[in-house]
Amino acid sequence: MADRDEPEIIGRRVQQLRAERGLTQRQLAEPAYTPAYISTLEAGRVRASEPALRHIADRLGVAYEELATGRPAHLATALRLRLTDAQRTLATGEAEAAAEQYAALLAEAVEHGLAAEEAAALLGLGECATEAGDLVTGRRRFEEAEQRLGDAPLPLRVPAIRGRAVSHYLAGELRYAVYLLESTLDELNRTGLHDPDALLLLYASVIGPYMDMGAHARAAQAAEFALALAPQVGDPALVARMHRSVARTMLAEGRTAEADASLAKAAELYRQLQIRTELANCHWMRGYLHAQNGELERAEGELRQAHSMLAAQRAALYSSQAAVELADVLHRRGKSDEAATLLHEVLGDLSPERGAVHSAGAHRLLGIIAEDAHDTEAAEEHYVRALSLLERAGAAGDLADLCRMLGDLLRRTGRVEAALDAYRTGLGHRTAPGTTTLGPAPAQPPL
Repeated sequence: MADRDEPEIIGRRVQQLRAERGLTQRQLAEPAYTPAYISTLEAGRVRASEPALRHIADRLGVAYEELATGRPAHLATALRLRLTDAQRTLATGEAEAAAEQYAALLAEAVEHGLAAEEAAALLGLGECATEAGDLVTGRRRFEEAEQRLGDAPLPLRVPAIRGRAVSHYLAGELRYAVYLLESTLDELNRTGLHDPDALLLLYASVIGPYMDMGAHARAAQAAEFALALAPQVGDPALVARMHRSVARTMLAEGRTAEADASLAKAAELYRQLQIRTELANCHWMRGYLHAQNGELERAEGELRQAHSMLAAQRAALYSSQAAVELADVLHRRGKSDEAATLLHEVLGDLSPERGAVHSAGAHRLLGIIAEDAHDTEAAEEHYVRALSLLERAGAAGDLADLCRMLGDLLRRTGRVEAALDAYRTGLGHRTAPGTTTLGPAPAQPPL
């Protein structure tokens, strides 16, 4: 076995087990070996062959794996089953309980030197922390998972890399998130490591940052590749995630019916799998879709349901982001006071390092509400804060429109030069969205 312990460790283990069972070296050795051989083996002066260890394990009444590695028989299998249980706990929205399960599994995996299971537990802890809004801890766990996998093939490291990228994306570091995802896609495709699951996970994950950066053409291409890969993927949760991500590009292209159908597919899969956080995100996305389509009453219903589900699951960051979308719909329905109250509540959970794009969205909407109330000073303050957050995040998709709004406000208050500066800033982002932050597109998959 490749992970067999050193001779000295095996020797001590044999000696301890023999003593516990009250056997002499002769009784352990016979009939195939000599007492002298057992004495040499116990002293760590010889590396026992596999047949010898199997003979000794049989005489001692233990499994060969346990004697050779010190691990209880079938430990890895048992840990993997418990990892599945922890994953199911997280899926139902119980992030704190899942984190406790993953922490216990991590301790056992470390104790017995099971690197793959250790990495899986760290990955789970990263997901728990991210769902709870603790992006720093989540990113650290993802980095540790990637380190544990060491020289493992790249497709096996993709979930950890994707986790890191998502944590940077949620923190408002869009450029770096795209860099991580694109460079991994490029390496997979150029080196011929055609792993459909890994590729689909990466393409589905890069769509959000692309859209926020204004790189709509790249988002559409990623969606096209994801749809082409989907038939080769057996994981229904991964396929559901793809449908949810692809819906955003369809909506941006005006393909509302197709986007709704894609979200319906995702929601049905998540219901079957009982993945409540992702199901809540589907309600969130459908609310956004209805809002874009002018169906504000339906949008409010979907977004209230999403916000309620996420809050119940203590998914603090996602809950705050959904609340910003809900507030926008409430404002458009004439419920500005309720919208403003909701926005002020969630701004405490958002920051430049935690949900920067939605934090900017909250300030933008508060600026609009202030303008409606003829409070131009407060409106300008909110617009400037939003602009700073979007520039820091590189979210070119929203920057141009915000610069226009700020410019119009400044022009109405007689500050023409400042208004021109705001317009110029917006035009700079409108001329070539995404091109100032993105390099060449990654190599295409061999579809």
